[in-house]
Amino acid sequence: MHDLALAAISAVVTAALQKPLVDRAGHGGLLHHVNLPKPVRFVASVLLLDYTLWWWHRLNHIAPPLWRFHLVHHTDRDLDVFTALRFHFGEMALAAFFRAAQVQILGVDPDALVWCSACCWSRFSFTIRTCACPKLFERELVRLIVTPRMHGIHHSLIEKQTNSNWSSLFSCWDMLHGTFAYDAAQPVIGAPDWEDSDEPGLGSLLAIPFRRAPEPPRSRRPSQSSDDAESLARVLANDRVIGAGHEEDVCRAGRRFPRVSTWTTP
Repeated sequence: MHDLALAAISAVVTAALQKPLVDRAGHGGLLHHVNLPKPVRFVASVLLLDYTLWWWHRLNHIAPPLWRFHLVHHTDRDLDVFTALRFHFGEMALAAFFRAAQVQILGVDPDALVWCSACCWSRFSFTIRTCACPKLFERELVRLIVTPRMHGIHHSLIEKQTNSNWSSLFSCWDMLHGTFAYDAAQPVIGAPDWEDSDEPGLGSLLAIPFRRAPEPPRSRRPSQSSDDAESLARVLANDRVIGAGHEEDVCRAGRRFPRVSTWTTP
């Protein structure tokens, strides 16, 4: 229920900020200075929106002030439909300003903005909820869009995996930047320093950005190397491994494995 309450607060903040900011952004921007047919402009708008969103997601992981808010999303150790709702209202408020900057600088079509936003949320719900996606089908699908396994790897405690798969809709951006990960074991889902804690309530989730000084995953080191991820999974799970070619999926890793800390500070 706390994820629903958090989503309701975030929805109110987004509604209060995003539309006025986007409307005020005007109708200038890059694409308004290029003479393109409407269908081409629409496609270009979607691609530019999704690509710049890749950079925003990456920035949320590497910039400590932004990570404070984004950390709330990563504290969920059981990827399900409620994970799609676990966003701090502070992150959504900052995202509203970023969305307005996208419109102002890129000059995207309003229809493309609506379409891209709807597709991102639909894709995110699909990514979080779908665990029965056939492996061969998903392996082909991931060449185009983000899939459940691809996003599940991003929610890993392993630094190399967390700092990968930042794409929101199209997976090509991670392939372009060399941050795409798919054939990788995923022993534990969650966030550093939260694997031993109980499930946080609404008050705790709201207070996370203000009561602690969380470090982005890039500043931490796993107690074992990423190359040993499969071995670590075997130890934690008593010889049950999540990895490429195995029957276990990544969606319930947080429940399958015991809450054993796999991180040490430098």
